[in-house]
Amino acid sequence: MEILLAVALLGALLLALNIFLFSMGELWGRRSEQRLFDQHVRAVTRHVEAVLRTAELARVARPGVGGGITPQEVRLDTGTTEVLLTFELPEGDRVLPWPEQPLPDVVCSLAAREGKGLVLYWHSRLEENGTGTLPRALVLTPLVIGLDYEYYTPESRTWQSLPRPPSGREGSSLAPQGIRLRFAHGTLTAETRILLFPPTGALPSF
Repeated sequence: MEILLAVALLGALLLALNIFLFSMGELWGRRSEQRLFDQHVRAVTRHVEAVLRTAELARVARPGVGGGITPQEVRLDTGTTEVLLTFELPEGDRVLPWPEQPLPDVVCSLAAREGKGLVLYWHSRLEENGTGTLPRALVLTPLVIGLDYEYYTPESRTWQSLPRPPSGREGSSLAPQGIRLRFAHGTLTAETRILLFPPTGALPSF
């Protein structure tokens, strides 16, 4: 009787353990897509923030080289020009697929393209055609559906998010204090914000 009772208790314990493991596996699998999406959003945001940080610190360290992070007119391979958030990377970036030896002084521009995602346009000032070279296009992520420009209003102490940079008094586009990336994948959505300059106009907070 004691042996039969022990076997019955062991069987019940194993059955309960299997049910628990299968339940946990099902719950884990249900949220795996959400976890992967969140990880992707964080990774892309961190990389874009690191690239912009490098560009701004290089401008501070090398006065007169590059214009910082500003909206500029960029001539695209479609033959059109568009105002995009533009910056310069003195040493390039690891994600740029150079066909030969990487060149320094890489001019980059960010844009969100419908059906493509977050696109980085780039070329080196030292390439054969110099500044006349049409930029290459690299898709950083297909999950970005929008890039908004963030502006701080000191009078009202509020932030305003715009789909494109407004023009200043002299006709040039105003540099934003931050950008907002909007991600989407199926029913999953997320927004992240990258601060470029503090509202006071001092050195970057990073």
